[in-house]
Amino acid sequence: MKASVNADECTGCELCTQTCPEIFEMDGDIAVCKDGEVSAELEETCRQAAEECPVECIIIDD
Repeated sequence: MKASVNADECTGCELCTQTCPEIFEMDGDIAVCKDGEVSAELEETCRQAAEECPVECIIIDD
């Protein structure tokens, strides 16, 4: 599974970094993925971060 953040839509709320800090981090005022590849043990938490994102800017590619 791969994850990415649409930087044009990210509002910098930091919810994803709180939910799944192993995958997401802040780069200034926007969230980014530390590594696009999501390990199997983090898939559920990463999906949760994407579902909870208030602007739906996290893209999950199975």
